[in-house]
Amino acid sequence: MALPLEELELIRRLKYRYCRCIDTANIQELADLFTEDASVCYVGGSYRFEAQGREQILDALSTAFHSEAIALHHVNHPEIDVLSATEATGVWYLKDWFCDLRHKIITDGSALYRDRYIKQDGRWLIQHAAYERIYEIVTPFEEPPNITAHWLARHGKVLPPA
Repeated sequence: MALPLEELELIRRLKYRYCRCIDTANIQELADLFTEDASVCYVGGSYRFEAQGREQILDALSTAFHSEAIALHHVNHPEIDVLSATEATGVWYLKDWFCDLRHKIITDGSALYRDRYIKQDGRWLIQHAAYERIYEIVTPFEEPPNITAHWLARHGKVLPPA
């Protein structure tokens, strides 16, 4: 089943908003992007994270993208397949970079997202988001990089002292 180009664009915009909201710790807007029963599964070289339900996902993301972190998520090359008028899947190429000032590590990598989308009340939502790493490089540092702008320092969740 083919969707009109407008529907494909709405799915692309959904995924782009997801990345922007994660990188800016916009948890309130991020909540509007998931179904209530959404699930995630992120598999890296040094971790596996799974969560079930929108509230658990949002809690975990707000803790991961905290005030002592810097994040960049860039997705491209979408391969969107339509299963029905209200269901679609997408494969996205992810390039990400993450600096954790608290644990003094920088993670650089790429992955393939494999997502499921549901259209509810006229809006596309993420029902399941998953990725598995193509590569992941984790580099410890002693001195932080020369940071001249840091959005999450002002907008990310402040964690208790380590």
